[in-house]
Amino acid sequence: MKLLKLVLTSLAFASALAAQTITVAAAANMKYAVADIAKAFTQESGIEVKVITGASGKLTQQIMSGAPYDAFLSADVEFPGKLVQGGFTTTPAQVYAYGTLVLWTNTGADLSKGVAVVTDPAVKKIAVANPRTAPYGTEAMNTMKFYKVADAASSKIVTAESISQVGSYVTTKAVDVGFMAKSIVLSPEMKNVGQWVEVDPKSYNTIDQAMVGLKNGSPANQIAAKKFLRFMSSPKVLEILKASGYGIPAAK
Repeated sequence: MKLLKLVLTSLAFASALAAQTITVAAAANMKYAVADIAKAFTQESGIEVKVITGASGKLTQQIMSGAPYDAFLSADVEFPGKLVQGGFTTTPAQVYAYGTLVLWTNTGADLSKGVAVVTDPAVKKIAVANPRTAPYGTEAMNTMKFYKVADAASSKIVTAESISQVGSYVTTKAVDVGFMAKSIVLSPEMKNVGQWVEVDPKSYNTIDQAMVGLKNGSPANQIAAKKFLRFMSSPKVLEILKASGYGIPAAK
């Protein structure tokens, strides 16, 4: 009888573990990569992952307002740092990838001109993610300042809520060009859409993307989220990130 109870208890525990789900808030540029990462993590751990994507700044605001996210993959280090300082996290901020900025068109704009294409009279609208909440938008503005085309482009800028909305504007040809994350244009869904060129990295600040565990979820989910964050440094995840166009932090 005791053996039967032990077996039933073990089965119940295993069932509960298998049914566990964590919620990961991820910057919009991670949309495709994090889907593959979540799938790999579930296969290895049995823990399901629900992914919520959006602009890093907006996700940070949601976390500070109590959104029940268990981990946060930001597009920068500043927003996770703000959460650490505010006491919302269970881990220090750790860089998991370096992003790359590209210029993308689906209307045939002449990208051989590089960033200077934004001054072309044929380019009427330029999509940029909101610099206040989206780190890639901040760096898009920085690269235009670097090339001294920001003033000429200012009246053409269409501000998007996130990198995802920039993608929507580009793919539907609502804009002529858009500043985009390389990870999006390399995704299976977008790799055959339009043309793109990398923006010279000397023209913008390094896009350090950092992650943190969060306190808003249950204690059990906090433990599972830490497992997920450790998994982010695994060979399998590094392979996914590299294939998605991200730079990888040097091994410690």
